[in-house]
Amino acid sequence: MYVCICNAISEKSVKEAVANGARTLADLQAQLGVATSCGCCASCAESYLEEPANPGLMQAIEVTPPWKKAN
Repeated sequence: MYVCICNAISEKSVKEAVANGARTLADLQAQLGVATSCGCCASCAESYLEEPANPGLMQAIEVTPPWKKAN
């Protein structure tokens, strides 16, 4: 699949750039040229930069026991 049609940049290329250290859209633009023409692919390219959720991590939440009155 192409992420950037204007510059013929594939999903594979974007994934490789991220695996090799690209952390921002500016990194992808400098390394690949993605989102440097019309810019329509910027949000798609950025989506590859997002950290996948780690199912091993739990989110801490505050719980009020039923016997304690909430303020």
